[in-house]
Amino acid sequence: MASTLEDAWKRGFLALKMVLRFAFMFINNLVAIPSYILYLIVLQPVRMVDSKLFWYIEGVMFKWLLAMVASWGWSAGYTVVEWGDDVHTITEDEAVMLVNHQATGDICTLMMCLQDKGTVVRHMMWLMDHIFKYTNFGIVSLVHGDFFIKQGRAHRDQQLILLKSHLDKYYRTRDRKWIVLFPEGGFLRKRRETSQAFAKKNNLPSLTHITLPRLGATQVILKALVAQEENGTLFKDIANSVENKSKDLQWIIDTTIGYPNAKPIDIQTWILGYRQPTVIHVYYRVYPIKDVPLETKRLTDWLYQRFAEKEELLSHFYETGTFPPRPNQKRAISRKMMLSNVWLFLVQSFAFLSGFMWYCILQYFYGSLF
Repeated sequence: MASTLEDAWKRGFLALKMVLRFAFMFINNLVAIPSYILYLIVLQPVRMVDSKLFWYIEGVMFKWLLAMVASWGWSAGYTVVEWGDDVHTITEDEAVMLVNHQATGDICTLMMCLQDKGTVVRHMMWLMDHIFKYTNFGIVSLVHGDFFIKQGRAHRDQQLILLKSHLDKYYRTRDRKWIVLFPEGGFLRKRRETSQAFAKKNNLPSLTHITLPRLGATQVILKALVAQEENGTLFKDIANSVENKSKDLQWIIDTTIGYPNAKPIDIQTWILGYRQPTVIHVYYRVYPIKDVPLETKRLTDWLYQRFAEKEELLSHFYETGTFPPRPNQKRAISRKMMLSNVWLFLVQSFAFLSGFMWYCILQYFYGSLF
């Protein structure tokens, strides 16, 4: 009887916590996102006079919004441990992150673990499934200049043309540096069976923890943002490379996300916090862009090799609970990613104060007009 009462109490407490968290997230979105939009509307004169300053301010507010999303998981006990190469050293360079995709929580995880990577979040561009356009954060991503891509063979060619146009229009003009891309083109659970059938048909590795990547978006990004000679190879002239250092992609960051017991976190869990505190593991492997082939067949093989390595990394992780050491290491070294509670409190406070300020301003104008 005591055990039954205790279980009922735990379930009741969990339900109450979920309701309170959902209410907070709802209000958080209600004040933060409209405030972001209204600030940018008011700053339009700045955009006309000094576009660079405008997008600098927008980037700062964008980072704060992503910090709020990170705080939802952080407050539920969802933390990140990082492995592999240290990407702090390349935060001011241009790079593409190739990330495996298991669930909607992957995006939240990246929003968290990139918060301490200098100015990366301010200057980043996301490539996401078009379904995210219709989420609460969709309007923010549209304004920021992220790209929403439609999946499926029927849309593939058109989407790649649109992506090329999007990069030409927004990447340089808005001072973007990092691009986040999920080359698998969908969630693991949805694509695994199709990927394995394709692998069997084409004598490719059959993967369990990830799926075979798609080439299209990766190739478009590389061709659009990497300086090339007429024959399609990379520039190797030293003077030229120094001159273009701040203008061209320099790194590919192969990023592998691992969840304990292969149970990914979705966005509902991130918001409601009904799962026990969980440590999410993220492994980075950095490749200089000069080591990445651009020709279609060689680039395809290169991508397949990277994802075969991801499969080995995740197999090791699910067996041992840790990622293996890098080739030049005797043992793997992990780094716990930390967020400042004071910083998160200040960001949230600014959002709520901004929401109250805009409410008062709009109420005043409404009362004056009507």
